[in-house]
Amino acid sequence: MPVDAPTAGFPTHRPRRLRTTAAMRELVAETRLGTSDLIAPLFVREGIDTPVEIGSLPGVYQDTVDSIRRGVGELAELGVRAVMLFGVPATKDAVGSGAFDPDGIVQVALRHLRADLGDDVVLMADLCVDEYTDHGHCGIVRDDGVVDNDATIEIYAKAAVAQADAGAHVVAPSGMMDGQVGAIRAALDEHGHDDVAILAYSAKYASALYGPFRDAVDVTIAGGGDRKGYQQDPRNARESLVEVFADLEQGADMVMVKPALAYLDVIHEVRRHVDVPLAAYHVSGEYSMIKAAAANGWIDHDAVALEHLTSIRRAGADLILTYLTRWFAEFTAGKATS
Repeated sequence: MPVDAPTAGFPTHRPRRLRTTAAMRELVAETRLGTSDLIAPLFVREGIDTPVEIGSLPGVYQDTVDSIRRGVGELAELGVRAVMLFGVPATKDAVGSGAFDPDGIVQVALRHLRADLGDDVVLMADLCVDEYTDHGHCGIVRDDGVVDNDATIEIYAKAAVAQADAGAHVVAPSGMMDGQVGAIRAALDEHGHDDVAILAYSAKYASALYGPFRDAVDVTIAGGGDRKGYQQDPRNARESLVEVFADLEQGADMVMVKPALAYLDVIHEVRRHVDVPLAAYHVSGEYSMIKAAAANGWIDHDAVALEHLTSIRRAGADLILTYLTRWFAEFTAGKATS
């Protein structure tokens, strides 16, 4: 009954009646989490012969093209329906040319995966240049050290076309440049890729939780700099809606909040205002804290991992990018080990 309804004449409600057994709790659970809700972030590295485990991301690897093909095939068999590719090139330059080179590492991997899997798995490609630049920024850096927004989105447009040509179903611009979605949508349409979707990192915060990810892609920001000039201030929430609405107006098909667990309020608020699919990125630092605490015996890995993912879903995310994807798929299939 409504909370303000009169209670006279009604028996006292006892919520515990609906918590008495596991079957009862499952029956009335408000939030459902399944393998098909998750997207696996994967790293493919140029110039290695065997996968390399990332020290700060236990259980996560820099893959070769061959090993990523095997891995995505295994994920598909477990019921995972989407992956996000990040590239680690052998060489980097000032403009991040590997991001738009047809023979760049992500484009090579995409072509193989699309040939292997067709449309059975949604192939997403992170669209940024920080992994490919020798200065570690997400764009073209001017002589005064400031990232040039307009020059950068021209690079993003070229990268989007290269990724789509290679077989990406979804491109995911993550650099937080103003106007990036509009430029990418126009370039995709112009090159006959009007069926390729855009998942915009619309509310991406200048968070301290990305450290392990930067280990994964071998990124150091030159001169000890940061990305606070173009990523969102962690103190601001309302600003995220401005970014989301701008991306939707420019043609985004899906939007994302990053990080996830530390920004559940933002996820919830975006969910209240938009009807498109909403993704959240359970980032490297959030993952690594679980792994480190569990390794020390301070927490129950499986229970906390499930609680993290469920809370993100409960806040309103339809999709979750998480390094726990394979673990969750195996856990729900009864095969996982922490």
